Amino acid sequence: SLDLKENPRSLQAQRFVDRIKASPLKERIDIFDSIKKDGTNWSVSDFNDLLMALVMLNEQETAVKFFSEASSYGLAPNSWTFSIMIRCYCNKNGFFEARKVIDCMFDNGYHPNVTTFTILVNSLCKSGRLKEALEVLDQMGRIGCKPNIQTYNCLLKGLCYVGRVEEAYEMLMNVKNDGLKPDVYTYTAVMDGFCKVGRSNEAMELLNEAIERGVTPNVVTFNTLFNGYCKEGTPMKGVGLLKLMKKRNCLPDKISYSTLLNGLLKWGKIRPAVSIFKEMVRFGFEVDERMMNSLLRGLCMKSWEEKDLLEDAYQVFEKMTKKVSVTDPGTYGIVIRTLGKGKKTDEALIHLHHAIEMGHIPRTITFNNVIQALCGEGKIDKALLLLFLMYEHAKIPSRTSYDMLITKLDQLEKSYDACALYGAALKQGVIPQRKPQD
Repeated sequence: SLDLKENPRSLQAQRFVDRIKASPLKERIDIFDSIKKDGTNWSVSDFNDLLMALVMLNEQETAVKFFSEASSYGLAPNSWTFSIMIRCYCNKNGFFEARKVIDCMFDNGYHPNVTTFTILVNSLCKSGRLKEALEVLDQMGRIGCKPNIQTYNCLLKGLCYVGRVEEAYEMLMNVKNDGLKPDVYTYTAVMDGFCKVGRSNEAMELLNEAIERGVTPNVVTFNTLFNGYCKEGTPMKGVGLLKLMKKRNCLPDKISYSTLLNGLLKWGKIRPAVSIFKEMVRFGFEVDERMMNSLLRGLCMKSWEEKDLLEDAYQVFEKMTKKVSVTDPGTYGIVIRTLGKGKKTDEALIHLHHAIEMGHIPRTITFNNVIQALCGEGKIDKALLLLFLMYEHAKIPSRTSYDMLITKLDQLEKSYDACALYGAALKQGVIPQRKPQD
């Protein structure tokens, strides 16, 4: 049971809260009844300490009950008590009650301070009640309570969230004209608003202005612009921004790199994407499966024209295969075809067999690509073995594959084998253009 003989002033509010939280509803009532009997020891300061602890620990209902019984302790709430209750009602989205508490403050001769008003404004904005938040701003003006930069930051974020970017920009201009100093959160809020409506260049202008005014942008500020540029199809501007970010000693985080990598891949900027990927790996950031698959596919297709990218593609693939269940059948297929096109037929065969062992039977086009690559390198025996493997898995080789195999067999003067292969093709409904030599 709660030891009430000890002066409550010397008891930590946390101790009260822990007891109340651990008790069933009936016992909580008993605890409050016991406290009331010893209410002569309480001061408003003690009362406020416990009330604030309850609110901070999200025991809002208990706090409301405790506040309603202040008179039973012989206490009259002061300005701080009312401010705590405004926070309490905001936490439980009781905005009507919060505004009633403000009215009650005025009735008792107290004026809410800017911090109290800002708590209400912030909660209203977060709940999408922007009209009410702006009404509170007007009320502050009427009673001569000047908003601070935190108050405006809440409103700017709220305006931008609902797409009212022009109003947010005008408010920013007014803030500067009123002699308040915008901080990094002020600029980031409006920049985010511009980026959300496809006006990233204007967001960049604000970033430059912030830097000129001595405001230090943080990682969230830069990430806002990365997101904007990538959504607008200009991820290379993001690459330039990354250089500025590093120059200003602001360390990119996983969101910075992932946003930029995703944008570069989405808009087909494969080479810069590889550089960003390598940087991510170097700094120990995890790249998710979807993006690695996307990067690998992009590298493979690009390497068909730009052969120097083949090694990068293979390195990404090797990283992926070290992870369990990362590589899907489609990715395996495109990698095998890419290795074949890149004249890495031995590696292509290894991974083709590995795919089959994993239950990923490659598509017919994959088998055909590797057969043709093997023929091109003169590895006719391996090409024939792969042909038979196709038969085992009910795959029908293409006319081109048969033509290349028959041509190679003729060159090796293996006319019997060439004729047998021609006959097998006909049985499968494939008519090779190349007939075996007599």
